[in-house]
Amino acid sequence: MKDFSYISHLECPKCGETYEETKVQQLCKCGSPLLVRYDLEKVKANVTKEEISKRTNTLWRYHELLPVHSEENVVTLGEGMTPFEKFPTLGAEYGINNLYIKDEGIIPTGSFKTRGASVGISKAKELGVKQLAMPTNGNAGAAWALYASKANIKATIVMPLDAPQITRKEVFVAGGDLHLINGLISDAGKVVAGLVQNQGVYDASTLKEPYRIEGKKTMGYEIVEQFGWKVPDVILYPTGGGVGIIGIYKAILEMQELGWIEKGKFPRLVAVQAEGCAPIVDAWKKGEKESKFFENSTTCAFGINVPKALGDFLVLEGVYATDGCAIAISEEDLLAAQKQVASLEGNFICPEGAATFAAARILREQGWIKEDEHVVCLNTGLGLKYPETVEIEGVQTLQPGQELFVNN
Repeated sequence: MKDFSYISHLECPKCGETYEETKVQQLCKCGSPLLVRYDLEKVKANVTKEEISKRTNTLWRYHELLPVHSEENVVTLGEGMTPFEKFPTLGAEYGINNLYIKDEGIIPTGSFKTRGASVGISKAKELGVKQLAMPTNGNAGAAWALYASKANIKATIVMPLDAPQITRKEVFVAGGDLHLINGLISDAGKVVAGLVQNQGVYDASTLKEPYRIEGKKTMGYEIVEQFGWKVPDVILYPTGGGVGIIGIYKAILEMQELGWIEKGKFPRLVAVQAEGCAPIVDAWKKGEKESKFFENSTTCAFGINVPKALGDFLVLEGVYATDGCAIAISEEDLLAAQKQVASLEGNFICPEGAATFAAARILREQGWIKEDEHVVCLNTGLGLKYPETVEIEGVQTLQPGQELFVNN
């Protein structure tokens, strides 16, 4: 019988220290996030990409490359294998012949945070965790609270006061221990840090446990598989904490080692941020390896309003290593792109996802993206979760019995 997982150990990408994955681990003693490593030779000997393609359409189809030893500990709502669709009309508008969306809005809880929650909660359950805490801008807290309820783990969630209403309600309806703070996610993080230090609660903050990345990396596996086990030329990703872009880069490296894709062939990774919160963009422009805290950050794309990411050095490493770039998008451009995607292609996407389409258009205009390149934009959430981003104007109110005339 094949092992359910070929996880080997945890490793610090900064100092190289290794840790056991059978015990609760948070950050490395040097303060860096830890990365999960697998026995890839064993995976190679026991699993083929053709075999994986015949499995059930959830992210757990890649279970040998996920960190949970026992299938009975898997906490799942059927997440994964989200739509991967070509956008011909919008592509023609942008001058990109092969423009695609990877639509993470069509997933339980309505956002890509579900992936990290499923894998992170499953491993927490396997490790015997009974209570966790995390700061969030909304969607992550909602996803982790819902999956924690399924795993019978208590979840304490701290989010900014102006986080989207729907995500607060998701935490509440899941029975989560919800707290609101009059500040940013960085302020929420300080509250959680105090709780972790003083009461020994499991810290599920972004990158302070090693397993959220493993859930997010499955987006990389899926894109490549849905693309016929080929690598696209460009992947644009809305970047706040940056776990998705770190995970996608990790997935590409793993697939190269497994021989599932051509070695040395990378998609150019694009970190997309909002002009009101662009620490990664500022660092990339200066060629720096880490970002600086972005003061007074603000954007309607709430999920990427992260003034300083713990894993910023890993995000920048992925961008540099793939000859990618980082770009900041104005509020006007991302909201215009949100409307354009819906009106031309029928997808109501979140503002964070819309930022990637605005970025694709701008990078095509600049010549950085070429006309015939295969370009993938990540939509990280359902637009319906952000009703406040759409202003309805010029709608006629009819009286009962009033005749309606429309322009043909």
